[in-house]
Amino acid sequence: MTKMSGLKPKHFNWRMEGDVAVISLDRPDRKNPLTFDSYAELRNTFRDLVYADDIKAVVFASNGGNFCSGGDVHDIIGPLIDKDMKGLLEFTRMTGDLVKAIIGCGKPVIAAIDGICVGAGAIIAMASDLRLATSASKTAFLFTRVGLAGCDMGACAILPRIIGQGRAAELLYTGRSMSADEGERWGFFNRLVEADVLEAEAIALATRISEGPNFGHMMTKTMLAQEWNMGIEQAIEAEAQAQAICMQTEDFNRAYKAFVAKQKPVFEGN
Repeated sequence: MTKMSGLKPKHFNWRMEGDVAVISLDRPDRKNPLTFDSYAELRNTFRDLVYADDIKAVVFASNGGNFCSGGDVHDIIGPLIDKDMKGLLEFTRMTGDLVKAIIGCGKPVIAAIDGICVGAGAIIAMASDLRLATSASKTAFLFTRVGLAGCDMGACAILPRIIGQGRAAELLYTGRSMSADEGERWGFFNRLVEADVLEAEAIALATRISEGPNFGHMMTKTMLAQEWNMGIEQAIEAEAQAQAICMQTEDFNRAYKAFVAKQKPVFEGN
């Protein structure tokens, strides 16, 4: 295992709140667009989180009143016009790899969404495990607005599972904004909070989760992703095996001993 709490990324913000890593994009003057460099560095960071034993959960936060405005028009969209098919596919695979890395990082990821959350920003929110937002949040999968398909970075697979096929189809075909109220009503947002406490609420939720059995959380996240491709019988068997593995952990033993002693268990992630 490796240590990542002292990470010093070049293309986004990173800080620690206890065992929780807090990430945000660092261009608030432009509503935090992504660049080729920030895409790649985020992808690599989430890949490395699999092996980080000092990070228990992640909050992907807003910055300056906005979450993310998607791919930078000048730094990404413009250069894509001149790329050949090989270069375009390298880019689209890289962006998809960021989603794979978030889903596969083994840590609960909570998105804290204020203001603009569009394009690839909406995808990052979608790929997170939990989402808190403010009433000012505006979420749009606006790929059709720039002449592309709505099927970007796994949107056609993941979004319907969160909000339903018909609602996802509407957002992906039209590219319109989903309001905060719609997002909460449809289940995209777990809840809405006031802007001045958004990040604190997300960190508090991440901290509460991180105090639980972290090996168990890793297994939960793994099964939430893998069971998309399973039938019910396969899923039940896979969960039986996963739970049997968790029953071998010391945290399971700690929970039992704490219960017998009428104490709150203190989990250590092993």
